[in-house]
Amino acid sequence: GALPRAPFGVRRAAFARARPVAVHESHPCEPGVSCTGERVVVVGATGYIGKAVVREAVRRGYATTAVVRDVGRAASEPKFEGAAIVQGDVTDRASLSATGAPFAPGAVDIVISCLASRSGTKKDSWDIDYQATLNCVEAAKAAGARHFVMLSAFCVRSAELEHPYALQFQYAKKAVEEKLRATDGLSHSIVRPTAFFKSVSGQLEIVDKGSPFVYFDLGEGRCATCNPISEPDLAAALVDCIADPAQKNRVWNLGGPDEGMSMVAQGEMISQILGKEKASLLGVPIGIFDVIVNGLQWVATTFKSGQFEDAAELARIGRYYALEDMLTTDPAERYGKMTLRAHYERIAKDGQEYDPYTSMFAGKPRKEELAQTKRD
Repeated sequence: GALPRAPFGVRRAAFARARPVAVHESHPCEPGVSCTGERVVVVGATGYIGKAVVREAVRRGYATTAVVRDVGRAASEPKFEGAAIVQGDVTDRASLSATGAPFAPGAVDIVISCLASRSGTKKDSWDIDYQATLNCVEAAKAAGARHFVMLSAFCVRSAELEHPYALQFQYAKKAVEEKLRATDGLSHSIVRPTAFFKSVSGQLEIVDKGSPFVYFDLGEGRCATCNPISEPDLAAALVDCIADPAQKNRVWNLGGPDEGMSMVAQGEMISQILGKEKASLLGVPIGIFDVIVNGLQWVATTFKSGQFEDAAELARIGRYYALEDMLTTDPAERYGKMTLRAHYERIAKDGQEYDPYTSMFAGKPRKEELAQTKRD
């Protein structure tokens, strides 16, 4: 039967569907502007990047459907204004193609997948990063979709290279990327961002309160370097892939417009933006992660504990991002206008929405704290 949908007022704009426009190799794509008029379905829509993608697709003029688990809750999301909101379970392949479902035959032209496991642990990674994404790929093909845009991750290269520190979610994403590439009759774009602004900016609040900026010391004055991309810029890049022939059937490694900044440099910049007289930096030796990972893995192996196996994988994730540079150097792999400095200046003033999955340090938004202070 038909699945629940959002109230008419929420989805009215999405059903004023523009007539699809053919995509030709000779037609240049104008970044942040181009729209083919096709019907777009976004899975992983309630995630941080997914919400930004829905808003960007609607802004461009696409007839956009956000696939969610809870329609009632999603109906109040401001970033879904102008989009259709449809309930769907990406872990249930058959349900995705049911009557009234987001992948019903003939219902979709473009799919943008922002699916990602919440924890990065083994089961979560293979259930969501791999299987749920594959369910959507198969459903998209069965529905007659033209193109599938997948949000992946820059760090998947570690799985490709069989890096000794490669992680479960990286192998899961690599596996589903391979399945997508092998799917006949469905073109694709695979976008691998370095990092999101939000994933690197959570320490601003604690530095503002007087605590040091924490980074991991790799020895000999080294620490990780990255050029993260803002969420609106990443959303624009994902939507660009619909109309841009240059992104057809390829992997696009993607960072922001900055040339790259070390964690130490970020700490110094945050202190400057906050008006601190001197940056307070705390370098934690990277070797501490080896002790933690090895200890947790020993317990997991000795006692056959799934809980400690997950804990060990989470520690490996922390170690990986402390060790590895998330950095693009090719100008074609830098996108957007918002710099990391501009982002820090904005959140120093307005705060940032708290998300425990993208920021381990962030607390209440700054505006909320200020309001609480005034009430007290």
